[in-house]
This record gives sequence, C-alpha cells and structure tokens, in this order.
Amino acid sequence: MLRFAKLSQQAIAAATYLAERYGEAGVRVSASDIADARELPRALVAKVLAALSQHGLVSGAPGPGGGYALARPPEEISLYELVEVFEKMDVRPMCPFGPNWCGVGPNCPLHEAISAAAAQLEGFLRQHHLGAFRRREAEGPSTRGTTGPGGQDAASDPQDPRRRKRVMKRSSAMKSPNTLNPEEKPPE
Repeated sequence: MLRFAKLSQQAIAAATYLAERYGEAGVRVSASDIADARELPRALVAKVLAALSQHGLVSGAPGPGGGYALARPPEEISLYELVEVFEKMDVRPMCPFGPNWCGVGPNCPLHEAISAAAAQLEGFLRQHHLGAFRRREAEGPSTRGTTGPGGQDAASDPQDPRRRKRVMKRSSAMKSPNTLNPEEKPPE
C-alpha cells in the first residue's frame, strides 16, 4: 500500500467496500459492517464515513434500514478524491534539506526526483477509481464483501474457512503458557 495517513488508508478501504456493494438495489451498509468486513476499528470507520459524506463522496441515512452508499457511481470517484479529504494534496513536497533550499536558491540534488515522484503519485491517484472494485454480474460474487446465510458478511462469517483460520491464528498468538489449560502442552 502507498504511504498515506491512517484516515486516508481507511477511507480507501471503506469506499472500496461500498464500491463492491454498489448497484445492489437500495443497499446501504452500516459503518460497523464495513469495519468488520475490512477488519478496521469501528469508531475510525464511522469518522471516515462522516468526512466522506461531508465531501459528497458517500451518502448516509440514519436509523433502521439506514447506512452508507456511494453518492456517485464508483467509476466517477477517483482515489485522489478520497485521499484529498484527509491529506493536503496541493502542498509541494518539502525539500529534504529544509525550507530554505529549493525555490529560494539553487535546487537540491533530489529536487527533480522528488517532484517527479509526487507528480507520479498524483497521476496514479487521479487515474484510478473505485470502479475497479465494483462487483460485476458476469464475475459472480466474491466471498469478501458478500453476504452469507443469515445476512452475515462472508468474510466475518465464523463458518468461512478463511475467517476461522484468521481467528485461530489470532487466538493462538494471544495465548501465553500461563493461559493454557492444564491438559494443553505449551507450543514448541
């Protein structure tokens, strides 16, 4: 993943989930469903969605049957728009030698390379949009971001083998020899 602030990364994660669900008639997704599906903190996802809603990228509806959905088709929302909500994108990169080098006197030896990298990143973010994450009918459903029996997201379904593996991995990593049952042998 490219290096962005945590809020930008989580905005992309939340918005891509909404893009996966886009087109399902009248479907709105709660912040906690998105957080669970993407394994993100619920409070932070709610904060991110509120900011995206204020910028017109997602629409939210309160109450039962409420939740969030993309405000526009996924193909019309660039990654740049998402990141721009949380990052100052119009600020030129700071010179590694400090503020009194590039632009004040002769440019530093890295000036051209840093400027080119910043321009390349901006171009990447403007070129790529959420349409890449939109689930296509012909492709069939993916297990991540789809609903399983009982309306539960397949990625958070305890019966989903991948989910069981993650849960088992986490729980075994959390056990210390002091928390083992007397019949269990400590890990070797």
